[in-house]
Amino acid sequence: MKEWKKFLYVLAAFLACFYLPVENLRFTNAIFEALALVKWYAREHVLLCLVPAFFIAGAISVFVSQASVMKYFGAKANKFLSYSVASVSGTILAVCSCTVLPLFSGIYKRGAGLGPAVAFLYSGPAINVLAIILTARILGWQLGLARAVGAVAFSVIIGLLMHLIFLKEERSRQTNGNFNVGEISETRPLWQTILYFASMILFLVFANWGKPLENDHGAWSLIYQYKWWISGFSLISLAGMLFKWFKKDELKEWTGATWVFALQILPLLLGGVLVSGFLLGRVGHEGIIPSKFVVMLVGGNSLWANFFSSIVAAFMYFATLTEVPILQGLIGSGMGKGPALALLLAGPALSLPSMLVLRSVMGTKKTIVYVCLVVVMATISGMIFGFIVE
Repeated sequence: MKEWKKFLYVLAAFLACFYLPVENLRFTNAIFEALALVKWYAREHVLLCLVPAFFIAGAISVFVSQASVMKYFGAKANKFLSYSVASVSGTILAVCSCTVLPLFSGIYKRGAGLGPAVAFLYSGPAINVLAIILTARILGWQLGLARAVGAVAFSVIIGLLMHLIFLKEERSRQTNGNFNVGEISETRPLWQTILYFASMILFLVFANWGKPLENDHGAWSLIYQYKWWISGFSLISLAGMLFKWFKKDELKEWTGATWVFALQILPLLLGGVLVSGFLLGRVGHEGIIPSKFVVMLVGGNSLWANFFSSIVAAFMYFATLTEVPILQGLIGSGMGKGPALALLLAGPALSLPSMLVLRSVMGTKKTIVYVCLVVVMATISGMIFGFIVE
């Protein structure tokens, strides 16, 4: 039976090569878009976004005790505190849907409850202060306000729903997961650990600080002007802390944990970006799916328009802030305000690459339910918003 399976695989591969439509311009262009997108992703997001995130995730798994995670995010933690902290994390991190994955994986594997961990997972890329301000300035205050309110509410509601849906499994996980729930014992003073994590987070945030608008001369522009000074200072500070406060064995364990996260997540992300580029292309370019079909299907405020917008947004990869110019073009082509909000609420928090990684972290069933909750809630929110503004 195994030999027949091998034969069928070989036959399928041969037929795919035999009928490969290389003479079709749209197909060859889609391949180019896939390669162009993964090249752009590697240049713009791996070194300054993912690598720092991997090191932070590795640090969480090594230097943050399971008792600490359980205290603030575990099943017995104060629900108001855990969901409050998780739901506003995006205002600090301002990361994309892929960069937040190592951080989510780190706290989840250390014993964080599914609900608070998912709230953190959604809020990380969704509640980006700069993106919300940019949305309000370019697309109107109504969309900006609706995005801010919707993102905070989504993170809490989706987290709570995931907790309730998988309550039995979570109880079993907390009971049988061998999580340390004893007293918190730190190998160094708490203030040293805080400064250590703060230096890495500062680098992650300021090294990726987006370029402001041309006529913007406020605080965002000032920070952008000096972002490399701040990033450099945070790296130098981190190097000094590692030299003075950490033992060689601790550093070896940290880099080992970081490498494990990179091996688990990076191949899936790059593969997902390739597929996303092939299907939908880059901003201003088309993949195998014509953009006119997307524009045609998201006009007005029907249930289908909002649902389709949520689905496309969930599978397409949005780097931080790129959803705003994309929406500007779609709205100019006739996209309704409701589907626009649906895209803003589903897009930054999800992507095909992130789904592949989430499946490896929390399993197929939980990933499917999480994606469905985001899509359904984005659809409903889009319809309500469209009804109000129209």
